[in-house]
Amino acid sequence: MTESAQQLLNEWNWDPSILIGTVLFVGAYLAAIGPFRSRFQSSDARTLKQALWFLLGVGVILFALVSPLDAIGDEYLFTAHMLQHTLLMVIAPPLLLLGTPGWMLRPLLRAPVMRVAKILTLPPVAFLLFNGDLYLWHIPLLYEATLQNETIHIIEHLTFIATGVVNWFPLLSPLPELPRLQYLWRIAYLILDTLPMATLGWFFISASTVIYPTYAAAPHVFALYGLSDQYLGGLMMSMPMGLIYLGAVTDTRVG
Repeated sequence: MTESAQQLLNEWNWDPSILIGTVLFVGAYLAAIGPFRSRFQSSDARTLKQALWFLLGVGVILFALVSPLDAIGDEYLFTAHMLQHTLLMVIAPPLLLLGTPGWMLRPLLRAPVMRVAKILTLPPVAFLLFNGDLYLWHIPLLYEATLQNETIHIIEHLTFIATGVVNWFPLLSPLPELPRLQYLWRIAYLILDTLPMATLGWFFISASTVIYPTYAAAPHVFALYGLSDQYLGGLMMSMPMGLIYLGAVTDTRVG
């Protein structure tokens, strides 16, 4: 490993906006399940397990944004960027939902917000929003824009998390007003949900040139670069996603 690579692996992004946003988000959650819980109607007893799921989800997001993955993915490795996207879109959202009790969400979903929520969490709509967002941000023009403009990059990350939550809602909804799919339909939904990401991953695997100029021109500070990097990133997009969804099919919380 080169000296430059070692330096990058020690480069953490302690941006104040990320840290402040995380503290406020977690603080609001802890206040809701703690001292302000009595203010929520029909609030059941908080559980340590739920809080741990939620905090783990926040931790995944924080790691994706502040760890060396961020700098490496922005400037050097497509694979690192795909790992970051995986954490934000597929890993963190279900953890957040598992950790969020329905009574906490209910006051936020009063009419007409509830009507909008019911539309957004319909399985076909959730599926299209999630996968449409995935494909949109991987269009070369927009992908490169996120690497060059931090504001656009932040918007991309926020939409990844938001559409990820919407995508998992038909499977893990904590609200009876937004009911989960029946078990067999959940399996079908999970299987179908793997296909767009696997197809996009295969596109990167089968490409004969490096798709994104940033990675084509990136210094070779790691042993992985160029087409090999793109192939591994495409494989990461295809294979692990299928394993995650397979795990969801067999998990009792989803089933």
